[in-house]
Amino acid sequence: MKNLIWVAFLLLPFQNGIAQTITEVKGYAPAYVGQKIELYEIEDYFSMRESLLATTMVGTDSSFSFQFYNTKTQKILVKSGKNKGFLYIQPEAKYQVFVPEKSAYDPYREQGNQIEISFFNLDSTDINYKILSFDKWINNFLGYYFPTKKMNGAEFVSKLEEFKSNVEKAYASDTSLFFKTYVKYSIASLDDIQFVGSRNRYEKFDFYINGLPVVYESDIYMNYLSSFYENALGRLEMEVNNRVYLGLLKNSPSLIMRALADEYTLRPVGPSDPKKKQFPANTKLRELIMIKALAEVFYSSDYPQTNIINVLDSVANHSIFKSNGVIARNLIYRLTELVPGAKAPDFALISTKGDLRSLTNYSKKHLYIQVLDPTSKETATELELLQVIYQKYKGDVHFISVFEKKEKMTKKQKEYIDALPWEKFFVDADDSFLQQYHVKTFPTYILLDGLGYVVNAPALGPKPNGNRITIDKIFFDIKKINELEK
Repeated sequence: MKNLIWVAFLLLPFQNGIAQTITEVKGYAPAYVGQKIELYEIEDYFSMRESLLATTMVGTDSSFSFQFYNTKTQKILVKSGKNKGFLYIQPEAKYQVFVPEKSAYDPYREQGNQIEISFFNLDSTDINYKILSFDKWINNFLGYYFPTKKMNGAEFVSKLEEFKSNVEKAYASDTSLFFKTYVKYSIASLDDIQFVGSRNRYEKFDFYINGLPVVYESDIYMNYLSSFYENALGRLEMEVNNRVYLGLLKNSPSLIMRALADEYTLRPVGPSDPKKKQFPANTKLRELIMIKALAEVFYSSDYPQTNIINVLDSVANHSIFKSNGVIARNLIYRLTELVPGAKAPDFALISTKGDLRSLTNYSKKHLYIQVLDPTSKETATELELLQVIYQKYKGDVHFISVFEKKEKMTKKQKEYIDALPWEKFFVDADDSFLQQYHVKTFPTYILLDGLGYVVNAPALGPKPNGNRITIDKIFFDIKKINELEK
């Protein structure tokens, strides 16, 4: 009995702790009655990967309600169907919101609309209230004084400095780090306006970045970093850039980090004691920008993609900075995922005739990749159908077949494959091509455009899908478009 009492006392604070970090979002969404509505948090602002926080259905009275565990102030996404909006949330807060079908002056878009979430009874201490109020203040300032910048630059500079001073005084006593970060980097964006006397790049670094904490959960801070370090490798001096490249060829994050330390805006500041896991200021920042910079050049022909993935994978698994590891892992996912509009990963395959082929060999026309099991009866059936389709569209679409190597292939199977009128390739089960193109089952079909971007992955095959459509319909549309463009 005594043991049970002690357990009860031990659990009580824990349960109270959970109760105190519940965030509640209730509201109305009359345009979404009977539909699912979801909340997502943003895992990081470089990859923009999202994870589901909560989901519910909109009732017949158009109401919905969420309650979920939340320990931090953050921006979240509200989604229903193809539409999405956002709001900020903080621990223990309760929100009453209205979710519209679309914004008042926004035309309907088939791919989905960006919607503005409205609030009821928003407390003046809430993060949304403070951000909305500050945004209104800054927009009013820009609306009134920005047009005078060209006419009277000196007056604009004077008014801008006065505005900064007023903002600093107004929020001096505010204790919210998230909000103060929002204010600071909103002001930083004003410093990006070009005018006589504006801060240069190094001054901005010293004032807004150097030695300061990396605020991963702040969207405006991370957006500022992303803009400030855009084309980071292209900005480097040639000698530093060469050392970065050599480090990349050796798959060595540490060599790249040492090279980047010679760049002023990434230089280490302060003492270091690795045994105590104490590192100079900007070490975390430098690793973060290394991650971003490598992802940025992933599709450039100047940098080897495999090495970039290897370095990011090393950071993902071994970084002492947990958030950097998460970002590296998420960027690997983004860089290698096959979604419509994404750049397809390059490949190096040896054809059955001994020719080396890569993505560049199939430019100018769409590329239809078939990944097949050569011993499957289904493969023979589908290849027979594909040959008819090929004859109709070979002027508009490249065809290639990639077969997984099998020890037991019949003579008939080999002869049938050899007779195909397009290029064929055989790969091992662990070949990087199958991994890069996320091939899990056979057959898998992938359609790329003439510039090497994903159209569909997976794509339709020669047999009708649930809507009785085959790849023939897609090729017919491609052929028509090509004829119109001639």
